[in-house]
Amino acid sequence: MAPALAISIPSASTASPPEGKPYTQYHVVLQLPLRKQEIKKRYTDFTNVHDALVSQTGQPPPTPLPAKSWFRRTVNNEGLTEERRQGLEKYLKSIVEADDARWRSSSAWRSFLNLPSGSSTLNANGSLTGHTTKKQEGTGGIADPNQWLDVHRSLKDHIQRARQQLKQREAATTAQQQHSLAAEAKASLVRAATSIAQLDDGLRSITTASKGDEAGWGGGKKLGDGEIRRRRDLLGAARNEVEGLEGVLRSMATKNVGTSSAAQTGAVASAGDRAELWKGTDAAKPKGRVLGGPLKETDRTRELDNSGVLQLQQQVMQEQDEDVLSLGKTVAKLKDMGIMINEELTIQNEMLGMLEEDTGRVQGKVDVARNRIKKIS
Repeated sequence: MAPALAISIPSASTASPPEGKPYTQYHVVLQLPLRKQEIKKRYTDFTNVHDALVSQTGQPPPTPLPAKSWFRRTVNNEGLTEERRQGLEKYLKSIVEADDARWRSSSAWRSFLNLPSGSSTLNANGSLTGHTTKKQEGTGGIADPNQWLDVHRSLKDHIQRARQQLKQREAATTAQQQHSLAAEAKASLVRAATSIAQLDDGLRSITTASKGDEAGWGGGKKLGDGEIRRRRDLLGAARNEVEGLEGVLRSMATKNVGTSSAAQTGAVASAGDRAELWKGTDAAKPKGRVLGGPLKETDRTRELDNSGVLQLQQQVMQEQDEDVLSLGKTVAKLKDMGIMINEELTIQNEMLGMLEEDTGRVQGKVDVARNRIKKIS
């Protein structure tokens, strides 16, 4: 699944300050849900944020920074500039696409990208630093709202990975491949279930902190009832998806056992056996419409016995349930996009209000100047 924040460094340029030597600045482009933002950073800014990330999280990011060159400068050196640009872009993308959200949730990262503040940092063991209640320390729930969203994105990645592994397992031809893919899908589902438990505990802590007089995170910020209900719905949809995928995994295992047993005992009748059974009888091919008779055979059911038809029917129902879950996931994404649009419109309205206030202030100054001119004239 693609990350919520798309980041890249498409180009670099040379800045020439009035005082000092010229230097190379890299154009960091952030693709937000409704707009694109570009910030310019020097290599020194990257080294500073790297040191801050290591200090706050206790662990360096997945990809190291490109090494500093002591004998060459990027100014007037296109080859070195391009090499460093690629290395810095890879460094930023590794933080955005990492399963561990400790670097993305740190204050140094948000300050570096000029993002809204309010995220807590993480320790080296992955636990939140800052204001944490005793209940949160005991349960290990994600009590920071921004960190909660990051863990939820990781949860959706685990679910999507398990879904892909189940599809690959269904298409596998050897028993070894089927067993390996089934084990990987089971591991992804276990990780998803663990994330759901953490998110559930964290949501309870957030709800308690929001309703109480004392906030349990983020220096006194609270979530509204609507946002809490939305997150509870997201958690319920994820739990239903995980349960559905676990049911698909169990049905696949049962289907394999039934198929191998039938192959060993010869319980599945071949087309020749059925033709020999009805040969020479009037009931071999009933003519016309038979009221209450069996349904017409298809290519998928022709070679199956009763248990095989039942398993096929259960598989079709599970495929339909999976389609319904996919549809629900799409609706949830649209809902998230609508909330983001609403937040963006709120920010734009605030900016328009500030512009209106500035306009009124300037208009007042113009009126005062006109009155003074009238008195002089």
